[in-house]
Amino acid sequence: MNQLIRKYLQGDMVIWVVVFLLSLVSILAVYSATNNLAHYKHQGNTEYYLFKHFLIIVLGWAMIYGVHKVPYTYFSRAAQISLWVSIPLLAVTLIAGTSVNSASRWLTLPVINISFQTSDLAKLALIAFLARQLAKRQDSMDDFKDGFLKVVWPVLIVCALILPANFSTAAVLFATSLVVMFIGRVKFKYLAGLIGAIILSGAFVFLLSLALPVEKVLPRFGTWKQRLETYISNEETPESADANYQTEQAKIAIATGGITGVGPGNSVQRNRLPSAYADFIYAIIIEEWGFVGGMGILFLYLILLFRGLRIVHKGTSTFGTLLAFGCTFSLIFQAFINMAVAVNLFPVTGQALPLLSMGGTSIWFTSIAIGMILSVSRSLNEKQPEPELANVEG
Repeated sequence: MNQLIRKYLQGDMVIWVVVFLLSLVSILAVYSATNNLAHYKHQGNTEYYLFKHFLIIVLGWAMIYGVHKVPYTYFSRAAQISLWVSIPLLAVTLIAGTSVNSASRWLTLPVINISFQTSDLAKLALIAFLARQLAKRQDSMDDFKDGFLKVVWPVLIVCALILPANFSTAAVLFATSLVVMFIGRVKFKYLAGLIGAIILSGAFVFLLSLALPVEKVLPRFGTWKQRLETYISNEETPESADANYQTEQAKIAIATGGITGVGPGNSVQRNRLPSAYADFIYAIIIEEWGFVGGMGILFLYLILLFRGLRIVHKGTSTFGTLLAFGCTFSLIFQAFINMAVAVNLFPVTGQALPLLSMGGTSIWFTSIAIGMILSVSRSLNEKQPEPELANVEG
C-alpha cells in the first residue's frame, strides 16, 4: 500500500499529509461556517456549500497531482508567458472588473461566465518569473542596470496594479518578492534603497491625503487609513464600526472556544461574524476546536514551512530553489497574517487562510503553488541530474 501511494504521490510525503489534513479541516470548518449563509441564500440547504467546497478541494487536489508531475524547469517558460498574460488582466480588472466593497478585484471571463481574482494568477506568475530572472542573472547581480533593474521591474508593475484595489495582497506580494530577491543575492543596498523609496512614496501620499481628495485616485485609501488609525488608537468611530465589529466578534469566538472548544458544528459566532467562512475562518476553528485546534492548525503550517525550507536547503538548482522558497514563503506568510488578524494582532486585511478559507481561485492557485513545491521535491528524490535552466528556456 505504501509503495502504491509513493508511486503516484511523489515528492515530500510530509507535505502531502499536511495538505490532506488542512483540506479535511477546511471541509469541516467551511460546512459549519456557511450554515447561516446557506439558510440566507439557499432556503436552508446547508449541504449546498459543503458539496461545492468539497468539489473545489477535489479539483485542487487534481491540480496538485497534475502540476507535481511536471518537471519544475518547465515552469520557467510558463512563468514568462503567465506574467505577460496577468499584467493586462490586472489592468482590465482595475478598469472594468467586478467591484466588491468598492474594490475591483474580480474579472468575469466572457462566454463561460466564470469569475476569478486576477491577483491570484499574478502573484504566482510573479514569484515564478522572479525566480527565473534571478537564476538567469546570478552573474550580474552586482550591476544595478543589468541586474537589479531587470529583476525588480515586474515586481513594481504587478504590485502597482494590485495596490489600488487590494493593498494587503500587494503588500504581501511585495514583501515576498523582497525576501526572494534577498535570497537570490540581490545586493542589500539596492533592496534598502527600494524600501526607502516605497516608504517615502507612502508618506507623500499620506501627506497629500490631508490636503487633497486622494480617494478619487485610490478609492480604498480612506479605508486603509481608517483601519490603521483604528487599530493603533483602539477607538471606534462611525467609519470604523464595520472593522471593529468583525474583530470584536472574532475575539468573542476565540474566548468562547477556551481550551478544547464548543465542538464541531456548534459555533454561535458563525451567525454573527462576517466572512466567517473566509477571512475569519480561523476564529471559528478556535471557537469549535479550542486553543488545541488553533495551535494544531498553526503547527501544520509550521511543518509546511519547515518541509519547504528543507527542499530549499537540499536544492541544487537556483531556479528550483528560489521557486520552492517563493511559493512556500508566500503561502505561510499569508497564513500567518490571516491568523494574526483573527486574534487581533494585526489590522483587518482581507487575506484568506490558504487551503482553509472558502474560495475557488484562492484554493486552486494555492494548489498549483504546492504542486510546484512538490515538483522541485520530486526532482530531488529521484536523484537524477537536473537539466540546466538555459536548456529548458530555449
